[in-house]
Amino acid sequence: MSPPSRRLQTKPVITCLKTFLISYSLIFWFTGVILLAVGVWGKVSLEAYFSLASEKSTNAPYVLIGTGAIIVIFGLFGCFATCRGSPWMLKLYAMFLTWVFLAELVAGISGFIFRHEIKAVLGDAYSKAVMTYNGTDSQSNAVDTIQRTLLCCGVKNYTDWTDTAYFKENGIPASCCKDNTNCSLDTLKDPKKAVTEVYNTGCFAKVTDLMEANLGIIAGISFGIAFFQLIGIFLACLSLHRLLTGSS
Repeated sequence: MSPPSRRLQTKPVITCLKTFLISYSLIFWFTGVILLAVGVWGKVSLEAYFSLASEKSTNAPYVLIGTGAIIVIFGLFGCFATCRGSPWMLKLYAMFLTWVFLAELVAGISGFIFRHEIKAVLGDAYSKAVMTYNGTDSQSNAVDTIQRTLLCCGVKNYTDWTDTAYFKENGIPASCCKDNTNCSLDTLKDPKKAVTEVYNTGCFAKVTDLMEANLGIIAGISFGIAFFQLIGIFLACLSLHRLLTGSS
């Protein structure tokens, strides 16, 4: 049992730590909301790009959405644990923050190290999607979406389509057209006529630039959140120590 003077000195410190930890938990909750938003945005906006790298739809946006949801829940849990002053809850909160910190750090470093491999895989997948294009399957739809969105055509340029089986029957895909009203079948089957009616820039460079820019944003947010969690780990452990010291 600590003497009364020591308890009086400890109580203001604990109150101050609780205030900081509650403020941190609210900010941590908000970062979970941000991750949720980024995951939903990635699912809606980048699905076409991710789907090229795999036969099935990627789980990456769902991982962000799931992580964001867990952070939102534990952010509220952290506020509750701090208000209650429960040692076991604070221990659990600190352990969760440590786990999330390590997971985000490993994911961020892995993404940075293997970014060139990701680019190579995406390049091979995009080339394959162009060569096997038929205008109806999911891979073809992804190619069409990219060409319309990024205003590009083919892998390196629009002439890449002349080597495909699709070109022999249908010409260059209509998604390459600057203006569909000027793209007749005869024009799309003749590369010399099509040169003025379709986008001349290849899509691979634009896709990789876009992916790198967006991955940079996501990596920056992840690293920022990861190192921000160090503050929470420190506050949770310090609050736990003060609570245990004050009650002893």
